Amino acid sequence: MHMGHVRVYAIADVLSRYNRKRGYDVLQPLGWDAFGLPAENAAIKEGLHPRIRTPKNIKTFKEDVQSLGISIDWTREIDTSEPEFYRWNQWFFLRMLERGLVYRRRAKVNFCPSCNTVLANEQVEEGFCWRCGSKVEEREIPEWAFRITKYADRLLEGLDGLDWPERVVAMQRNWIGRSDGLEIEFPVVKSKSDRFRVFTTRADTIYGATYVAAAPDHPLVQKLAPAAKKAEIAAFAEKVRVAARAVGEGAAAAEKEGIDTGIRVKNPFTSETIPVWVANFVLAGYGTGAVMAVPAHDQRDFEFAKKFELPIRFVVRPSEEDDSFDPATAQKAFTEYGVLADSGSFSGLPSEQARLAIAAEAQRRGIGSPAVNFHLRDWGISRQRYWGTPIPILYCANCDPEGHGIPVPDEDLPVVLPDIDVKEVLTGKGEPPLAKVTSWVNIHCPRCGGRARREAETMDTFVDSSWYFARYLSPHEDKAPFLREDADRWLAIDTYVGGPEHAVLHLLYFRFWTKVMAELGLT
Repeated sequence: MHMGHVRVYAIADVLSRYNRKRGYDVLQPLGWDAFGLPAENAAIKEGLHPRIRTPKNIKTFKEDVQSLGISIDWTREIDTSEPEFYRWNQWFFLRMLERGLVYRRRAKVNFCPSCNTVLANEQVEEGFCWRCGSKVEEREIPEWAFRITKYADRLLEGLDGLDWPERVVAMQRNWIGRSDGLEIEFPVVKSKSDRFRVFTTRADTIYGATYVAAAPDHPLVQKLAPAAKKAEIAAFAEKVRVAARAVGEGAAAAEKEGIDTGIRVKNPFTSETIPVWVANFVLAGYGTGAVMAVPAHDQRDFEFAKKFELPIRFVVRPSEEDDSFDPATAQKAFTEYGVLADSGSFSGLPSEQARLAIAAEAQRRGIGSPAVNFHLRDWGISRQRYWGTPIPILYCANCDPEGHGIPVPDEDLPVVLPDIDVKEVLTGKGEPPLAKVTSWVNIHCPRCGGRARREAETMDTFVDSSWYFARYLSPHEDKAPFLREDADRWLAIDTYVGGPEHAVLHLLYFRFWTKVMAELGLT
């Protein structure tokens, strides 16, 4: 224990004792978030099984807490590494699978070579692992994911009703990152069917689009770029990937860089032929992976156009007379709303009105449609580690020839972690540790009785902390994660003592989980 723990526990205890004095029933529990990388890495270093090391650490920490006189209800103590707890992680996984909220995907992931595991976007800090500080690599692997994006709007709307510090609310709001706009097609010159579909929140500026900026790994770039350009584009794509890991995905690149792909498209409103560039500020995973670049009205596009001597065409002017604004000498983009100019029949319209009118015209012509994009991505939960909740999935060549995965029957839960030889299994290298435990991973299929194998990956430990607050309500219940009557009595949580570093990790997943629990009829 360190002074940070003492501070947080003391604050919580003062609030608990104060409210008891006021006549309230107060539940102040404590438990152990015991799975995860620190315990496994320590086991690798010391050669001591985490099943032995973890209880020793818990005992020491608990004695320290008790020595402070903190008024914890120890009858509700939980340990996330015990099967009695993590069986419910597996139960939730299966319920979400039934509802289409869990799926298997092949994805480019953040991989920490030191921790030998996948990291969620939220666990990458400026290109480095949040846990150990190692430089993160990009790899493409199959993984299980929670469809948290299905709840993006509800997670965003729910922020309005939270009595949370504004800083934390703003961090979550920005992380979810809703953008309302238009997807519109820019047809490729000399092609009958290929079109770059771009996303924009400023349809009113389309007459000023003088180039299209695409992600280096955009599929149409890979398909249509001239052969002479492909090697250069591939090298640029790798350079961008390395830089993105260094500064963090979504961070603004300090130096705008790009390559003219040689591909040409037509601006659908001006019919002007414009170039397609790959740029280091466009992400393949956001929107369509391509944007219409309007240098006069977007500062990033302006800087890029200046650097590569691309046309800058002002098509929005200030609403009021502004003698200081001169398009001919402008040294930065005009990014505010205003009045359209040099925009065909839309000239003279205010930006807000023109945005809607241009979107309507794009829809009428069948070349565009309204779209909503989110910064939030689905939550990849697969981890290539031992010390975590086993994913309750198995694979059978007879029953599941395509390898989608078969859910473990409820009556076979929990899928318990096997005992292992630490030195043989926890090498920190190669395949997931559980894949090496043949006596555990090789089983009989519950459907056909034939040969099958268990999923060897474990769940992200943020699964544990997404809902363990609710397990405190009914810690000894063996028929459900917790009882509805206990939830009705104690929830929602009145006071949560912690730091803003949890804003886009634990607290976002926590809110997602509460919505799923409500849909399951648990709360």
